[in-house]
Amino acid sequence: MSNETPANKMHEVEVNKLVINIGTADDDQRQVSARRLLELITKRKPADGISKKRLPEFKIVKGKKIGAFVTMRGDESTATIGRLFEAVDKKVKEESISENTVNFGIREYIDINGVKYDPKVGMMGMNVNISFKRKGGRVATRKIKRGKIPERHKMVTREEIREFLGRAFGVSTTTET
Repeated sequence: MSNETPANKMHEVEVNKLVINIGTADDDQRQVSARRLLELITKRKPADGISKKRLPEFKIVKGKKIGAFVTMRGDESTATIGRLFEAVDKKVKEESISENTVNFGIREYIDINGVKYDPKVGMMGMNVNISFKRKGGRVATRKIKRGKIPERHKMVTREEIREFLGRAFGVSTTTET
């Protein structure tokens, strides 16, 4: 495929949502720091990740706070995605791309453009998950006049994601491990 947009507007790939996650295990102080950091990066109020299972080897009890995350959609997410890709030098590993999603980690938040070191937070890394979609997906989920969407329209392939990331954010893929 070329770098041109598809002839059919419904085949265009777009960002569905961005989720930034910081795992804190069972540490209350890290939980507070993670929430503060996510608010600093995204200017939005983060939610707490609650454990669904008991994992005694990690000292995790069911129902405890084990992380913090923020979900962003729309234009706000696009601007943040650009800053997050700059933190990883606009390179993503090939195995980080799967159908409909891209996942990558940021080791230290000070790599993100516009975020300064906060001694109250300390050093933390995070996981970034970006999901993709095509236009018209709401047809399958709306309540009234629900329609069917073919599988080929639901799936955004790895190649299409690579093209989109290169075109929209200038991101290249590497095969390094």
